[in-house]
Amino acid sequence: MPHAERKPDPAYETASRSVVILGVTGSIGKSTADVIAGSNGALRVAAVAGGRDPIALARMACDLGAKFAALADEGGYAELKRALAGTGVKPAAGRAAVIEAALHPAEIVMAAIAGTAGVEPTFAALSAGRSVALANKECLVCAGPAFIRRATSLGTRLLPVDSEHNAIFQALGGADPDTVEKITLTASGGPFRTWTAEAIAKATPEQALQHPNWSMGPKVTIDSAGLMNKGLELIEAHHLFGMEAKRLEVLVHPQSIVHGLVSFRDGAVSAGMAAPDMRVPIAHCLFYPRRQKTAARRFDLAEIGQLSFERPDFARFPALRLGLDCLRHGRGLPTVLNAANEVAVEAFLGRRISFGDIARLVERCCDIAISENLTREPQSVEDALAVDHMARERTRALLAEPSASGMLTIR
Repeated sequence: MPHAERKPDPAYETASRSVVILGVTGSIGKSTADVIAGSNGALRVAAVAGGRDPIALARMACDLGAKFAALADEGGYAELKRALAGTGVKPAAGRAAVIEAALHPAEIVMAAIAGTAGVEPTFAALSAGRSVALANKECLVCAGPAFIRRATSLGTRLLPVDSEHNAIFQALGGADPDTVEKITLTASGGPFRTWTAEAIAKATPEQALQHPNWSMGPKVTIDSAGLMNKGLELIEAHHLFGMEAKRLEVLVHPQSIVHGLVSFRDGAVSAGMAAPDMRVPIAHCLFYPRRQKTAARRFDLAEIGQLSFERPDFARFPALRLGLDCLRHGRGLPTVLNAANEVAVEAFLGRRISFGDIARLVERCCDIAISENLTREPQSVEDALAVDHMARERTRALLAEPSASGMLTIR
């Protein structure tokens, strides 16, 4: 496990650590900025990258003292340039600019660009020997073997920012993976934890976006509502911790205090616990292996009173079963799963399909990929992105011809 190495690193003991933030205008990027603002100079920002909002990117670049700001959307370059005029921040835009930001001299890169768009710049940063704080599930779901091989060959750190994987990382404590019987990821259950299958299938985007515990971007929030996020996180955990599917499980835990558990072969169980506040895992990764005081929320167990757990219901949340099936199948099917899901979630948010159609559409795309023998394991990031492109095209074709699929309820 490249991220679990505990050897001293002199670069990590300097007075000030330099950071690049990819996806600075998203929810993780904003939480990262909050951690940096409260670091009393222990963290400084070298470069930032954003998606489509040049004004928000310019504002955050200036607030964080960055020297370089890259906007993924080339069409926003002129506005970004005007907003940064006279600030000393160099503007740039387009795919190459985001990769340039990822390669900017820094000790750690916060990889928080949402979706498959984050795969290429994150891999570039990793390949350049940067430590990567990984907040993008798609990197490992889409191209996990390539990322792990590259991190292992270079000896670079891949630190998990997702609250569940970060909790597992801490609970493992550097233990030999062979001593682990089981890893458990927890799920809040989202807004539909107690809903019937019929009600869930008819849920509106507004209802699906009302997460009870976490404030996240729309795509991740929709994934959480259907537990697709846990399917993706199981695949991510498989790559991060070298655990096969039979040693991975999910428990629903509505309080979102216990984020992950590690069960060892001697009967001991270690739990990673924290308030549902992304500043906790972000700070852990940015300061690793040190710990720094932050303004992250604390919790009081006596005040909470009780912590409850329940098995997930695969009948009401078929996306989780689908994620497990894709993990067990392996090869290129997780890449197909991820790509089809991105297209399906976009269609749901655009009110083209129902909430219940998301898992059905993704499963149909996976079935097609298997039947057409398109699930060969990607050997590189380029291979993975090619499979991703294929899966998106197949999914869009299904959306364009709903009657052919026999299962979509187009709105």
